[in-house]
Amino acid sequence: MDKETIKRFIVWLENASDDEIKAQREYILARQALISTREGKADVKLALRLIDEELLARLELKKLG
Repeated sequence: MDKETIKRFIVWLENASDDEIKAQREYILARQALISTREGKADVKLALRLIDEELLARLELKKLG
């Protein structure tokens, strides 16, 4: 992903509901096997990592507040 795409994805993550994020994660996982290029696989890993980080951050915030 280029920097602008990553930025837009992060903004979407910050504003999406938990259900929207989980649905997007499932969508990515379901289509992961269709990706064949090294760059595409790296993009999938990055997207999943960003999703997981956002969900973990939200869990931590709920625990603290």
